[in-house]
Amino acid sequence: MIAKIQDIIESKVRPVLQADGGDIELIDVEDGIVKVRLVGACAHCPSSALTLYEGVEKMLMDLVPEVKGIEQVF
Repeated sequence: MIAKIQDIIESKVRPVLQADGGDIELIDVEDGIVKVRLVGACAHCPSSALTLYEGVEKMLMDLVPEVKGIEQVF
C-alpha cells in the first residue's frame, strides 16, 4: 500500500505542486491515515488545506481504498 501511495504522489501530485514552487513528502502511513508534509511554497500557502484535503486526500482515497484520510505533519 505504501508503494502505491508513493507512486501516486510521485506521478500525479508532486508535479502539480512543484509547478507552483511547492512539494509534498510522504512521512508515514498508520492505520489507513497518510501522513504528509507540505514544503516550499505549499508550506505557507493559504490554499494548502484545500489542496491537501480536497485534492490529495480525495485522490488517494479514490485510488487506494485502504486510505481513510490524510494528515499534515509539520
